[in-house]
Amino acid sequence: MRVLLSLIVGLSCAFIVAERALAAPATVEAVQYPAWLERGGVKKPLQPGLPLAANDRITTGAGARVYLVLPEGSRVKLGEDASFTVDKINESDGKTGTFRAALNVLKGAFRFTTDALAKANRREVDIRVATVTAGIRGTDLWGKAADDTDLVCLLEGKIAVAAEGQPQQQMDQPLTFYVAAKGQAPEPIAPVDPDKLKQWSQETEVRPGAGEARNAGSWRLVLARPATQTDALAWYDQLQAAGYPAKMRTVGSGKAKRYRVQISGFVSQADARGVGDRLAAQLKTPLTEIEAAAPERQ
Repeated sequence: MRVLLSLIVGLSCAFIVAERALAAPATVEAVQYPAWLERGGVKKPLQPGLPLAANDRITTGAGARVYLVLPEGSRVKLGEDASFTVDKINESDGKTGTFRAALNVLKGAFRFTTDALAKANRREVDIRVATVTAGIRGTDLWGKAADDTDLVCLLEGKIAVAAEGQPQQQMDQPLTFYVAAKGQAPEPIAPVDPDKLKQWSQETEVRPGAGEARNAGSWRLVLARPATQTDALAWYDQLQAAGYPAKMRTVGSGKAKRYRVQISGFVSQADARGVGDRLAAQLKTPLTEIEAAAPERQ
């Protein structure tokens, strides 16, 4: 009996340890539209709060930004016209286990950064920037996969980098960068110009009033109030295809019944208005009504 009890207690402790080693999955923290998620062959607008899984692909449109939060306290920021895949990922918090991930920046600018309180967490992250791979154990870096070159800039910490077919190099000096033109050997690691770095950094930061949305965002944008479900669905489909997570709502009943086509979760009135003005010009949406509202479950 004592042996059985000891076994049960031991298994319970093992389950507790395993559970504590897991954190919340990687999630979408913020989106500056338009952006899409491709999963299992289905493409739909990206939304704040969405958990990410292996083989997910994120693409962003003109002027877009996306922030992703990883389980061990790091953050990935994506710029406009980017294409990014999660090749593999676990849900370790980096404290009782090691967080491991393989991320792939196929196109566009990105930044990988770690919160100060999470720097000591254990992580093994490989980020592939088109033809260049960076092995990360805890650091801050910026990079870009462009049409003609692939670049990684170290802001803090240390990384190991290598272009395809080239020997691996260690980078441990902050504010240095590694660049490889397509089909050529990489250039020597060199210090980055502060003005150039400032310009690069803006490519992955959300811009005030440009349409930032988060799970806790409390501003709603109403873009159409059609009288028929058919017209509401037409606007819904058009906005979804354009990379905006529109929703349909009904108002009233009987002959007074109307439909609302809206986007929720904007962090400010200015962000909602920025998207409303953009869609009025781009898609000729009939309305730009902005309302304060409780955050909606995405």
